[in-house]
Amino acid sequence: MSFITFEGIEGCGKSTQVRRLAERLGARAVETREPGGTAIGQAVRGVLLDPKNLGLAPMTELLLYFADRAQHMAEVVKPALAERRIVLCDRHVESSLAYQGYGRGLPLDAIRALGTLATGGLRPDAIVLFDVPVELGLARARRRGAQDRLEGEVLEFHERVRAGYEALLAAEPARWIRVDGGGPADEVFEALWRALAGRGLVTGAAA
Repeated sequence: MSFITFEGIEGCGKSTQVRRLAERLGARAVETREPGGTAIGQAVRGVLLDPKNLGLAPMTELLLYFADRAQHMAEVVKPALAERRIVLCDRHVESSLAYQGYGRGLPLDAIRALGTLATGGLRPDAIVLFDVPVELGLARARRRGAQDRLEGEVLEFHERVRAGYEALLAAEPARWIRVDGGGPADEVFEALWRALAGRGLVTGAAA
């Protein structure tokens, strides 16, 4: 079993790559996401990403993410790991550290404490960071259509988030895998597969 989480700024391509990885791994993998990996989480996700909710306070935003996360761990992640499945999670605690910590300026220690509470201390076996320049990521996000509440944030916010990911990776490099997300999707997937195989987290050839 493995618990692998995937991180990055808006438009980094991680959701596409998580989907491809789940397809490659087949029945042994569970593809999920935060927020929104459960029925309750879908309702929370709607509140968090609705562009009408511009008045959402940073602390409210943070606590909603962790409410989703606690439900997700109990309902999806921990049961899947108990079945010895490979859990592929699109965003996890490190998103809160990057977005609400570095992006919003909320205390990192408090976010880490909430992370321990919501997850019961369970941490990923590896965290994949899809790294792209902010301008490229936001351009990709715009091409998808109407922007959600986070995609519509000012440029400086997204730059703080990316810098936050860099700081998190620098603090615990052994836990992270950096993948250049700027190239064609096929090349990004091949690089992702090689990196995961190199850690013994997947086996076989990329396809």
